[in-house]
Amino acid sequence: IRELLGRDVKKEELQVRDDCRNLAEYLEKFEIPLECLQTEKGLERAGYDFMKNAALDHVSYIEARFAPLLSTQEGLSTERILEAVLKGMEQGKTEFGIDYGVIVCAMRHESEGANRRMLKAAREFLGNGVCAADLAGNEAAFPMSLFMELFGEVRRLEMPFTIHAGECGSVQNILDAVQCGASRIGHWIAFCRDRQIGIEMCPLSNMQTKAVKDPAEYPIQEFLNANLLVTVNTDNRTVSQTTLEKEFAFIRERYAVTREQEVQMTKNAIEVAFASDAVKERLWKKMYTFEK
Repeated sequence: IRELLGRDVKKEELQVRDDCRNLAEYLEKFEIPLECLQTEKGLERAGYDFMKNAALDHVSYIEARFAPLLSTQEGLSTERILEAVLKGMEQGKTEFGIDYGVIVCAMRHESEGANRRMLKAAREFLGNGVCAADLAGNEAAFPMSLFMELFGEVRRLEMPFTIHAGECGSVQNILDAVQCGASRIGHWIAFCRDRQIGIEMCPLSNMQTKAVKDPAEYPIQEFLNANLLVTVNTDNRTVSQTTLEKEFAFIRERYAVTREQEVQMTKNAIEVAFASDAVKERLWKKMYTFEK
């Protein structure tokens, strides 16, 4: 950050505090990192560093979310933004042996026109680094009902997508996301029995944003016992001060998640990943070797 911004940044400016009150306060911590993502140099460096940190977390395949529209302050187009990010991630893939996919996020606070243009541009990279689309941002202020037409267009583009829904407790947002055709739902806190849709749970982030008021009510065991496609994710590694290992350690200690359940959630992650068949085959082989 010092190299890109020319100044020192304190850790507390980047990471959420334990007494974070809500999602809106959590999102404020993205301001400084976004300053570093306005140039091709910064974007390429971020892509590489992301893969480097994934390697330290013993990851074999990772899907990275980011919002191209948040990196246009200095005039970069979606195409140039993606090219820079993918260049850095491809370098990381070569050095660390990690497969990856990029999920491009439409942002709730942006205009439909801007989101639509970004998604159409990103569609040209599908299968060449980009693996899917997403909808992110302040869910309470911008419910899913406002984006039904936009994601109808994403379906017509034949682009897979996941949706951030349920983090603010709205069941209707989840129902709308399912109706839209989402393959996965991010931060799914409200219960649903559709077993064909992946559930992206981010335990530490969910605690920090107060997606659940009482940690004892976190439904991970309820979801696992119902055989839902639960996966464990980091949300934002910097803001939440987390890693995948830390997330698993937390649910193991706090919610008595067993080794067998951890293995099942890893299998779920392979099943619902937006990866190519070739990448999934490699991951299944690794899982088979691990279990054997």
